[in-house]
Amino acid sequence: MHRHQGPPPRKFAAAIAATVLVGTAAVGLLISRYDDRPPWADDIAYEGGFVQASRIRGYDVDGSRVRALLDGECARMERDGMGGARAVHNPARWVQGCLDAAAGLPSKNQGTVR
Repeated sequence: MHRHQGPPPRKFAAAIAATVLVGTAAVGLLISRYDDRPPWADDIAYEGGFVQASRIRGYDVDGSRVRALLDGECARMERDGMGGARAVHNPARWVQGCLDAAAGLPSKNQGTVR
């Protein structure tokens, strides 16, 4: 029986170096393309607004907060910075998620697999 010893050390080192180089180039392209904004940032912003309004809706006993959300409080909350880091990705999508949750609509991202 003959044992295979693998590739010679020089070929192995060259293959590892090439793999690292290609991986670094791919990561560099991703960073240059998206910078600090992830590719799914619109979904993050929408879900952030949706969750915020869902929580408010869940604790609203008399319905006054829901009416306020629908009458413009979602936009005011985003302007005042209450949307947090998620609203920064896409403020309009954050407000849309907030309005959808306040209106009792299901999340637009519900059931999507990416």
